[in-house]
Amino acid sequence: MADALGTSPDAVQIRFRDDEPVDQPAVTVDACCDQTNATAVRIEPGDDARELIPFLDRLALIEVNFPAFGDGRGYSSARILREAGYTGELRAVGDVLVDQIAYMRRCGFDAFAPDQTLDQDDVEAAFARWPEVYQPAADGRAAIWAKRHA
Repeated sequence: MADALGTSPDAVQIRFRDDEPVDQPAVTVDACCDQTNATAVRIEPGDDARELIPFLDRLALIEVNFPAFGDGRGYSSARILREAGYTGELRAVGDVLVDQIAYMRRCGFDAFAPDQTLDQDDVEAAFARWPEVYQPAADGRAAIWAKRHA
C-alpha cells in the first residue's frame, strides 16, 4: 500500500513511490519554461501540460492542482505527461476526494496531497474496489481481456 506522511496538521500525503518525497517548492508552468533550474512545477487548470514536455528530464515533481472536485482537467494533464515519458513524482493536490483517487491513479498520479485528510480505511477500500480493469491506462495494469487471452 502507499506510504502516508504528514504534510501539515490538516492533511496527509499518500505516495506510491519508493524514492524520497520532493520537498522543493513548485513554480508555475510559465516560470518553469523560463528558467533552467526548476525541478518542481505546479500545473493549474487551464495550463497546457504539453508545454512541460521539453523539460521532463529535469523535473522531479509535477503537482497538478484540483481547485474543485468537479474540475477534471488534471486527469488529462496526468495522462499527457505519463504518455510523454515522465517518470518523476506526479502529485494530485487540492480538492482531491477519496472516491477520485483510484481513477487519478489510473491516469498516472503516484502521489496525493488532498486539502482534507482522507480516512485510511476509505483510501484502502477505494484502491481495492475494482480489482480488474477493462482498458489499459497509465498505471500499467493489464486489462481483464488481455489476461483472459494470455
